[in-house]
Amino acid sequence: MPSVPLDLLMAMLLASVRAAAFLMIAPPFANKAVNGRVKAMLAVALALPVAVRLRETVPAVEPAAIITAVVQQALVGVVMGAFVAMVFAAVQAAGDLLDLFGGFQMASAYDPLMQAQTAIFGKLYSWTTTALLVVTGGHLLILQGFFRSYDVLPLNAGLDTGTIARVFTEGIAQLMLSALQIAAPLIAVLFITDIGLGLLSRVAPALNVFAMSFPVKILITLTLAGFTFSMLPGVVGDLADTAREAIVRMVTPVLTGGEGG
Repeated sequence: MPSVPLDLLMAMLLASVRAAAFLMIAPPFANKAVNGRVKAMLAVALALPVAVRLRETVPAVEPAAIITAVVQQALVGVVMGAFVAMVFAAVQAAGDLLDLFGGFQMASAYDPLMQAQTAIFGKLYSWTTTALLVVTGGHLLILQGFFRSYDVLPLNAGLDTGTIARVFTEGIAQLMLSALQIAAPLIAVLFITDIGLGLLSRVAPALNVFAMSFPVKILITLTLAGFTFSMLPGVVGDLADTAREAIVRMVTPVLTGGEGG
């Protein structure tokens, strides 16, 4: 029987560790609807094309070196996956803002797929983003950026902490900006509604404006939600591009490279 070279096997295993850590956190692969076995097989499938060219960067076949390399690759995958998740969290944040200002926050329920307590629009935006990401091929752009990490960041190199901090800081700012851009029109309408109800309470004190405000704001939110919902396809495409570029920026300055160990 033909034998597999040890360095090729180690390259495939270490590349699989990075891919598995990435898939466990990055959307849409992190969704609980994707079985763990499927994620494991997908991680191996992602590692196979790059294993041959990574043979030269395999650390020394020693217990300490191998354990260090496994932990390092898992850390690299987790960091990249966490940033991709943070980028797409902007859509969920926009939905949460609509729930908060529209009065739907009290109708929150447990989402078994996300394993979190989410309200109506937050859940709806999250599911729609996942569907659009797959339908439009945005997940392929994310994988393209992830594959680039193997070329720029080999198996014997680690991430620069300064670069991670800078990219994550920019990502948080981008998250807040994207969330506001999606939800701002409807939030502005709801804010004007609050002002109008406040003026109405001064003009007609006999009216129970507090009791009226909840159904009025819910009606306005449901009526105008389609305008913000129609923006999601373009937003998802832009976020996929942002996630791919961020992964490349994150791994480009390799300052902790070196031979195995």
